[in-house]
Amino acid sequence: MSETLEPAHESLLSRFLARAAATVDVVSSPAMAFLDDLGATFILAGQTLAWAVRPPYRPVQLVYSLEFVGAGSTFIVALVGLFTGMAFTVSTIVGFRQFSAEGMVGGVVALALARELAPVLTAVVVTARAGSTMASELGNMRVTEQIDAITTMGVSPIQYLVSPRVVATVLMMPLLATCFGVAGQSGAYLVAVLWQGLDPGIFFDKIHSFVGESDLRILVVKSMVFGLIVSCISCKKGLYASGGARGVGEATAKAVVSSIVAIFAFDYVITTLMTQL
Repeated sequence: MSETLEPAHESLLSRFLARAAATVDVVSSPAMAFLDDLGATFILAGQTLAWAVRPPYRPVQLVYSLEFVGAGSTFIVALVGLFTGMAFTVSTIVGFRQFSAEGMVGGVVALALARELAPVLTAVVVTARAGSTMASELGNMRVTEQIDAITTMGVSPIQYLVSPRVVATVLMMPLLATCFGVAGQSGAYLVAVLWQGLDPGIFFDKIHSFVGESDLRILVVKSMVFGLIVSCISCKKGLYASGGARGVGEATAKAVVSSIVAIFAFDYVITTLMTQL
């Protein structure tokens, strides 16, 4: 009787261990993939910064990237900033009117733009426009073996393709965020002063009172960090794309999603650190 039960117990144990292993694999595989992707992105960022200061320099590629990221994104950034400032002012002035504090709207909007709205939304807009294009361009070059050809000629693809894009994005992001802030404050002026009849002197006085040097420093630091994040993630996803046209599309989508998540995550970290300093 015991001999007939022993194989049954062994079969039950083997099935249990197989299911446990499958469960562990389901849980651990996404975590390992995330850590692998994160490590590859950090390695690429380090290689990019190292190649950016090593000759031969690529001024033509840098100028092209500056024009693409900066001049090409200015209009859409300003347009989004204008409507963001208008919408935020409408919501703010309705709330402040309950306490007869409409005069503080200009300062509150300016503070929100400098600390949060301008750098974060500018990074999102640049991700949607420039980051996705970077990922798709490099992905197409990868699947068509153009990057392999560049490597065969003795040229580093990171120095030639990635470093100019990263440096240009880091340099242009503070300027684009400033453009976003100016456009957003202009939208706030249109709503608060021209539409709601707020005194313009009070409007500008509160801006001067609320926004200081530390707030502008936060805007610049966040913008540069977000520029580094967006460009490195987008270039990494495109540089390691595979699987033909479908793979390029998936790499582009992953670049946009990963960049936006990283922007909001690092926004919390930077805000916490710089507020406590």
